[in-house]
Amino acid sequence: MRTVSWLSSAMFILLVNEQAHSLPAAPEESSDKVLRLKASAETGFLGILDHKIQQGKSGTYFKYHQEGGQDVLFPITRFALDLTRGRHTLVFLYQPLALETRATLTRDIIVNDVTFTEGTPMRFFYGFPYYRISWLYDLNPKKEVEVAVGLSFQIRNATIEFQSLDGLQLTSSRNVGPVPILKFRLRHAAKPVFWWGFEADGFYAPISYLNGSDNEVVGAILDSSLRCGLRVTPSFELFLNLRYLGGGSVGTSEDTTGLEDGYTRNWIHLLTVTAGFGLTLSPGE
Repeated sequence: MRTVSWLSSAMFILLVNEQAHSLPAAPEESSDKVLRLKASAETGFLGILDHKIQQGKSGTYFKYHQEGGQDVLFPITRFALDLTRGRHTLVFLYQPLALETRATLTRDIIVNDVTFTEGTPMRFFYGFPYYRISWLYDLNPKKEVEVAVGLSFQIRNATIEFQSLDGLQLTSSRNVGPVPILKFRLRHAAKPVFWWGFEADGFYAPISYLNGSDNEVVGAILDSSLRCGLRVTPSFELFLNLRYLGGGSVGTSEDTTGLEDGYTRNWIHLLTVTAGFGLTLSPGE
């Protein structure tokens, strides 16, 4: 049903797009003055390459992908909006990410000073959706090739829960915070209808340098992808995408509820395979 819904949406967009192109064209403007709006969406699956976490200095270094039921594929979606004028582009991105699994513990584990014993049926929830705004400047004046560099600002919105299925034990950690990131994007139109591209957002730094706090935490993120696509019409394209997404942090934070010591060691590495479409709402060509 989900596939039928995506195909129906794509057909509807194509019809609307063709109607829009049948209208009388507006007078041509300088490409530096034209404002272009492009919306894109993708869907597919993700697989966990490696995921470990420790909460509390006396906590267990828990392997989600081996002990927590993350040895399966999960659905993934991603939504972006590009606003371009001349060589400058603003990108608004929303990436949902919620992994909920169940498994029975094969050993005793300690999470935030809470002990879950071997043989306990468990519910694990790892939610890390994020919102990101980026600015890019295209270094190449040629329209066929984009070589852009810039900055991103991301808001992390993390929720991590360990819960026994009988509901008697639960530890829940939540964290919201800013993440400044460096950004690079390359796109090459190899043929009139075929194109490929590469994109990367990443940083590695002590958190205290980024937000001015006293938190002794080192954090890192890398969001990189390879993409190829076809231009179906001048303003509508389809693409396939292979993405690596990884990162985490280690250290002690002062932003705690008082029920834990604030120490966290959390690293995740995952791979996504998606298909999607892009629609330029104001081509300006």
